[in-house]
Amino acid sequence: MLDILNIDVFYDDVQVIWGVSFSVKKGEVVALIGANGAGKSTILKTISGLVSPRNGEIRFEGRPIHVVEPHRLVEAGVVHVPEARRLFVEMTVEENLDMGSLKGEAKKRRQQSKEMVFEIFPRLRERRRQAAGTLSGGEQQMVAIGRGLMSRPTLMMFDEPSLGLAPILVKEIFNIIKRIKDEGTTVLIVEQNVKQTLLISDRAYVLETGRIVLEGSGASVLNNEHVRTAYLGV
Repeated sequence: MLDILNIDVFYDDVQVIWGVSFSVKKGEVVALIGANGAGKSTILKTISGLVSPRNGEIRFEGRPIHVVEPHRLVEAGVVHVPEARRLFVEMTVEENLDMGSLKGEAKKRRQQSKEMVFEIFPRLRERRRQAAGTLSGGEQQMVAIGRGLMSRPTLMMFDEPSLGLAPILVKEIFNIIKRIKDEGTTVLIVEQNVKQTLLISDRAYVLETGRIVLEGSGASVLNNEHVRTAYLGV
């Protein structure tokens, strides 16, 4: 479904991604793990069209998308749930959700999608008229995920979905991501909670200083000695 082919990414004259290649197959959860500053979020931004690769290409369902405008990618089925949620804090929960379904098929199916989101996140139905900025961190993350689901994606990318959440909410967010996968949406996830991420991942890639240094099944990467030492403190 998604193929990253030997991309180099720069911020001005500083190279941050070096010859990265990996793939995400339909129906998978694929994890991209690594330390802060390794380049994980940059890769998601590059896939989303917010940053352009200097070299290489990105293909989605066989078509090159590294030259496609970000809003066109959303219409094509690629959704990015960004780090720190990025909600419209003065708008209501429902208005934020509606922002995920502004065009095409997503707009036609808005009400159906909204009912799906409220079924997954009952608290959002209760708070649908409440300003998003007044919600707890966990509730705001639910809105961010719900807004992504409103666009009816085939590929959903998550950037640090558990960041800043209480442990009980972290578990809930990972259960929801697994449910999203089970219901047919392919998932690419960047996350600092390495153990929980690898437990729900079909495959994983380890990124260090802008390069892929290890890949394998979620279970094999979780049991890798380097990963256990560097990221799990074992």
